[in-house]
Amino acid sequence: MPFVTTLTLTSGNRHRLDDVVAEIKQMAEQKGVELKGPHPKQPRELRVPQSKSLGPEGGRFESWNYSVYTRTVEVVGYEDFARTVTQRTYPDSIHVEADVEQRTQVGSGS
Repeated sequence: MPFVTTLTLTSGNRHRLDDVVAEIKQMAEQKGVELKGPHPKQPRELRVPQSKSLGPEGGRFESWNYSVYTRTVEVVGYEDFARTVTQRTYPDSIHVEADVEQRTQVGSGS
């Protein structure tokens, strides 16, 4: 039963996110690792209210709007490669989450 490592990378900087994902793909190609993805998700549009002062009477500035971009990549098997990718240092603007799941193969009877 292979382990599947799903990497979820998020950032407010779409171009830097795509560069990091391209680096991961290139590393995988050099090592002969087959990746599934990247799978882009619809960007999340966020609004952050901004107060003019710390007090309750300070009023508000216009909300700060920004987008968060997400890409997912799956590594089937190749636990050493998955470990290497999850332990590397990423730019501060990139957030990485890893989810490891053991999947049964189709027709294995389990």
